[in-house]
Amino acid sequence: MKRPTLEVADIIRQTGNRFVERNRTHLAWQHLKVLRAIQNCRTAALGGHLDRCSHCSHRAISYNSCRNRHCPKCQTQARDRWLAARSEELLPVEYFHVVFTLPQALSALVLQNKSLLYNLLFRASAETLLETAADSKHLGAKIGFLGILHTWGQTLHHHPHVHYVVPAGGFSADGSRWIAPERHGFFLPVRVLSRVFRGKFYDGLKRLFRSHRLQFHGALRNLAGAKPFCQFLRSLFRQDWIVYAKRPFGGPEHVLHYLARYTHRVAISDHRLLSFADGNVTFRWKDYAHGNKQRKMTLTADEFLRRFLLHVLPRGLVRIRHFGILANRNRREHISVCRRLLVAEDPVRSLPDIDKPPLRPCWSCPLCGGTMEPVEHLTSPQLARLLARWKRSVDSS
Repeated sequence: MKRPTLEVADIIRQTGNRFVERNRTHLAWQHLKVLRAIQNCRTAALGGHLDRCSHCSHRAISYNSCRNRHCPKCQTQARDRWLAARSEELLPVEYFHVVFTLPQALSALVLQNKSLLYNLLFRASAETLLETAADSKHLGAKIGFLGILHTWGQTLHHHPHVHYVVPAGGFSADGSRWIAPERHGFFLPVRVLSRVFRGKFYDGLKRLFRSHRLQFHGALRNLAGAKPFCQFLRSLFRQDWIVYAKRPFGGPEHVLHYLARYTHRVAISDHRLLSFADGNVTFRWKDYAHGNKQRKMTLTADEFLRRFLLHVLPRGLVRIRHFGILANRNRREHISVCRRLLVAEDPVRSLPDIDKPPLRPCWSCPLCGGTMEPVEHLTSPQLARLLARWKRSVDSS
């Protein structure tokens, strides 16, 4: 993929200081930290390192990355390392994609209580999948899955939802056999998932309110009383909550392809930006409501940055989580059990060979086959001197 001609960092460098001055009372320290990190990412301000190819000895200078998880440029290497680890954990079964979405009426409350309600979203949706799958009326199995929190829609509005990638089946309560869905292409009933999820989130909100842990500011202050909050909850409970189950993936190799696009994403990638002129940002977005048509949207720089910062996560919040038999504590052991049961059920079943690309391929030639490895770390002054020396040698030649 070609390097984008416009980056979020370019917008921040040109308008970030003015945006901060005009909105300082509404910005938290996390917002300022994200803006500063993206602005300095891969510039001389963070220093750099000298890389050399392990195969052809090509040398190149790289600027250091900010490694902030909200930076559009800093997720590729983290994603590749994470995917390499996940490829060792795949099972030779179909995988389902299930999405749990919060109603839009909850958006303002979630923004004022991000840590509490994002965690509640994970807990309520994960318990819904685990309990429904364990019910003998549906699957009657212990399952495991991976969850990824996204907080944005295509137009950068606040749209909190969790994507789950779920193997098709699980093992029995005594661990003696693998239980697969009876119908091909069907996992769990969406209507049941929706109602159970709504009830669990509803109960969780009530507990948080009764323990006085929820915050209410601005237009939400009128919900701080017990009676208004109960009325608010009743209005939420009357709605149908959205749980979406997509068609199953074709196999483990398709799961990795999907995860490569979804796991380490940020609110908007640099490749979606089209132009920045006269204080306005134009970007591309996909209109899911009208056949996934590609459309353009233009926002002022201030509104663009405001929407971008809506999706800054609280410090320490984990946005990629494992649940059930794939939870971190016993994942390796449970994966071995699953593979043993699957092989016992079908002896010819096996995982496909999945090629892993080098984490940092050689920049001089795509056919080289080598990887770029740092040989010397450079501070910002050292980097400036080295670049100046290289420039003089190029000019003299």
